Amino acid sequence: MSVTIYHNPRCSKSRQTLALLQERGLTPLVVEYLKTPPDAATLRDLVRKLGLAPRDLLRRTEAPYKDLGLADPGKSDDDLISAMVAHPILIERPIVVRGGKAALGRPPEQVLEIL
Repeated sequence: MSVTIYHNPRCSKSRQTLALLQERGLTPLVVEYLKTPPDAATLRDLVRKLGLAPRDLLRRTEAPYKDLGLADPGKSDDDLISAMVAHPILIERPIVVRGGKAALGRPPEQVLEIL
């Protein structure tokens, strides 16, 4: 079964997670999501597979989070998904997908649960 990692090479946790997968003999499909952002449908599928709400996938320390007022509890899931599509830096990383399951690599070892 194939494995995909939504990866940011500048992120140490993302690099560690990719290395962990490779150490296990896996050759994941690497999606550099800042260069190739997922569309809204893909993001909805990822949050479903992760078992999270869109708000839980937001990086709260990134400038667009504050600039767009994403802390506002009145923002809908669609608002949050749209913000992540427009500003992929807001997407927490790395995300590893295998089949119908996904895991957030924070810490990297957490992805072992779906392998």
